[in-house]
Amino acid sequence: MGGMTKRARVRAPELRGRTWINTGGKELTLADLRGHIVILDFWTFCCINCLHVLDELRELEERHRDTVVIVGVHSPKFVHEAEHQAVVDAVERYEVHHPVLDDPELATWKQYAVRAWPTLVVVDPEGYVVAQHAGEGHAHAIEKLVEELEAEHGAKGTLRRGDGPYVPPEPEPTDLRFPGKALVLPSGNVLVSDTTRHQLVELEPDGETVVRRVGAGERGLADGPAEKARFSEPQGLALLPDGSVVVADTVNHALRRYDPVGGEVTTLAGTGRQWWQGSATSGPAREVDLSSPWDVAWWADRVWIAMAGIHQLWTYDPATGTVAVAAGTTNEGLVDGPADRAWFAQPSGLAAAGDRLWVADSETSALRWIERDARTEEGADGGGFAVRTAVGTGLFDFGHRDGAAEQALFQHPLGVTVLPDGSVAVCDTYNHALRRYDPAADEVTTLATDLREPSGAVLLDDDILVVESARHRLTRLRLPEEAVRVESVAHRTRREATEVAPGRLRLDVVFQAPPGQKLDERYGPSTRLLVSATPPELLADGAGQGTDLARELTLADGVTEGVLHVSAMAASCDDDPDVEYPACHVHQQDWGVPVRVTPDGVSRLPLVLAGMDDRDAAEA
Repeated sequence: MGGMTKRARVRAPELRGRTWINTGGKELTLADLRGHIVILDFWTFCCINCLHVLDELRELEERHRDTVVIVGVHSPKFVHEAEHQAVVDAVERYEVHHPVLDDPELATWKQYAVRAWPTLVVVDPEGYVVAQHAGEGHAHAIEKLVEELEAEHGAKGTLRRGDGPYVPPEPEPTDLRFPGKALVLPSGNVLVSDTTRHQLVELEPDGETVVRRVGAGERGLADGPAEKARFSEPQGLALLPDGSVVVADTVNHALRRYDPVGGEVTTLAGTGRQWWQGSATSGPAREVDLSSPWDVAWWADRVWIAMAGIHQLWTYDPATGTVAVAAGTTNEGLVDGPADRAWFAQPSGLAAAGDRLWVADSETSALRWIERDARTEEGADGGGFAVRTAVGTGLFDFGHRDGAAEQALFQHPLGVTVLPDGSVAVCDTYNHALRRYDPAADEVTTLATDLREPSGAVLLDDDILVVESARHRLTRLRLPEEAVRVESVAHRTRREATEVAPGRLRLDVVFQAPPGQKLDERYGPSTRLLVSATPPELLADGAGQGTDLARELTLADGVTEGVLHVSAMAASCDDDPDVEYPACHVHQQDWGVPVRVTPDGVSRLPLVLAGMDDRDAAEA
């Protein structure tokens, strides 16, 4: 951003939406927040990167509580995310301790010219926009900016200290609070990840009676006996051959082991730090960073990990105590083929069955599977595994449609369970439904509806026990012989397309190193840009990977609309020649930009990774 005097004086647009959450019923305006430093967090609760940013901001929010007000602007991608109660649930589920504007029509998103989830916008105490950051990894830069603004406006007398407008909701007395996944223990009892309370809960086979709780109930990363151990939003559970349980401790970026007999909790994998581009992708499990492991399953003599945070599958080998990438490139999308070339989009559910590992790939609303691939076993490519898709087409198409798999639709599924006949039950989370995919018939049917955000399920006797996350309970269903069909509904993500001119299109990813930092060129280029399109035919030229954050694209003749997929990364380090080992920071973001080709469209597409694009400041 440079020095304080260089910031563009752009007045922040008013905050407009449906209603406010966490304000005690008060409608807020920017005038109410004048005198505070305001950080607008444009997020949507399906987005793992948005959840990462919520966690990045927790410490900043606490340290600067008397000068900074964070305002979440919830801007939905999926139809379900436009439901007000779903947003209220998400605010509690992810412990959002600041006001949230529920903006289902994207009114404020448009006013601030936002193009990606997540985006952070900083507004100074006088009501002017001074910075914009897309993606993750900006907390350090924003904290430095906050300190500068505190000093500047403290000296001017325009800084107002004191409590912000946050009003916490009343706690609800339920045995479970937004449970995530479930597992049947060798004893016959049911173990549930009680995500929002940072615990595991063991229930009797009725799925209701609490036997014991595992974890102190406070966010943290601590091993030890059941009453002292700490988790942070645990999700997936899987049985190991020795009868112990491996836990996907999601926000701790770790795998934990729970002994259901002795009650002891230990750490199997992860450092507690989030994986970033350039980090190790294999090695001793306790020395390698992970990123939001969401589910786990035992298959092919390994623990397979749905690494939602970086769109990959990893494995943990208990025999050697090592972890390694097994599938996915970290690019977000739906691409099949050899495992090392496949693309995933926030894989969040796993279920093993014979020669297949089923995957709920949530952001593509897809059901996919991993299988051994004899064509790749002799070479390194794919590691002997391949990725296939049963249902789903990509990042922007979803709905509730039964029938032939090639045209069936889900909406952000989070869980999969293999049924006795080899078919797969899918927790179709945002459709509030339990669906069934039959590989033999290659078709999808609906087993049950009116399940509030089902996120996992287990077989128990002749029934299926479904985790109704947003109803804070387990629900027992009899598996019917015939599937129930429902009326078909199809959706496409509701985002206005950017009108672009035919032919040449200049793509500019705007990145300015934060104050006191510089691009880290010690080991080669510090930036990366990857561009692709849906459909691929949209781009006649310019697709692929490079190190320059600007690129000339050529739009193909005859293709009038599509989506540009842009992934950018930049690394910056503290710029102090007296520091031998400067602290370095990675900034990264993926965009999916719907475009429509029109004669009057723009010939330049700016995407702000960090900083402000002066040529578009007026739009903000």
